[in-house]
Amino acid sequence: MKNLSLIALAGLVVMACAACGGSSPTGKTEAASPAPAASAIPADIQAAADASLGTDTDVLAFGDLAKNGRKQVLAVNRVKGNQQSAAAGTLVSRVTVIEFDNGAWKEIFRCDEHLKNAEGYMGGTPLSPVNGWRLQYEQNDQKGLQMYFTPIAKPAGGYIQTIGVRWNPQVKRYQSLDRTYEHFLGEVPTLETPESQLH
Repeated sequence: MKNLSLIALAGLVVMACAACGGSSPTGKTEAASPAPAASAIPADIQAAADASLGTDTDVLAFGDLAKNGRKQVLAVNRVKGNQQSAAAGTLVSRVTVIEFDNGAWKEIFRCDEHLKNAEGYMGGTPLSPVNGWRLQYEQNDQKGLQMYFTPIAKPAGGYIQTIGVRWNPQVKRYQSLDRTYEHFLGEVPTLETPESQLH
């Protein structure tokens, strides 16, 4: 009787293992899928991103991001620590978009404490420095890369507001958008910050 119980138990174990074996390739494929995605960043793209933001840089997207016929890279420095949140987006301290032009990479957009392009500070940028942003982005077939920046914490003397940024084909640069995300805003060369008013 004891032997029959052991045989029956052994049979159940064998059947359970056989059932597991049938599903393991799918499990392995799913578990392994992030690795190919990480290695899909070409070495020259990663090197260009590292040159712009340092070695602790993640490439989020690359290619003809602005739909202007030029290769661009969207790269970020992620916020350190365990700042978990249910809200969508990537927590970042710095963001750059670099473009390959005339044989060299050049920065055409930067987000650190403010949002800037080659012409200056973008409209809608908080006057006080922002130490971290929540970045959301999407690639639109017609309009190209669209980015949305929301301060993680309320800026001093300001309020939390999401700022949209995308390529303006009329002026050939990334610009911020108004609150409807339809009209482009201009730039200013300097910001009237609370610190500058003290001098």
